[in-house]
Amino acid sequence: MIRYYESIGLVRPAARTDGNYRSFSDRDLNDLRFIKRARTLGFSVPEIEHLLSLWRDQSRPSRDVKAIAERHIEDLEGRIGEMRVVLETLRTLANRCAGDHRPDCPILSNLGRT
Repeated sequence: MIRYYESIGLVRPAARTDGNYRSFSDRDLNDLRFIKRARTLGFSVPEIEHLLSLWRDQSRPSRDVKAIAERHIEDLEGRIGEMRVVLETLRTLANRCAGDHRPDCPILSNLGRT
């Protein structure tokens, strides 16, 4: 992932040792920790890029950071709602499937519908 982050400009390329190993500064490590935590919270790469720029800007207004977080919360709530519908649909189909030796299965029938 570090190579990818370097290639898209999310982090600056790390210095290299004589053996061609990456050598990270404290700033690099802090950036990577920040990115990892933001990815864990589900932020997209463009959101992380924006959050990183705000994090580095000590004069930033906190409302900018909050706006990103609130948009992300709305997106997550929407996806959670969609996943609940999917879960209930699949649960209903699984409950209708006998799961025995017979070939009929409402799960496969549903998946085969267009």
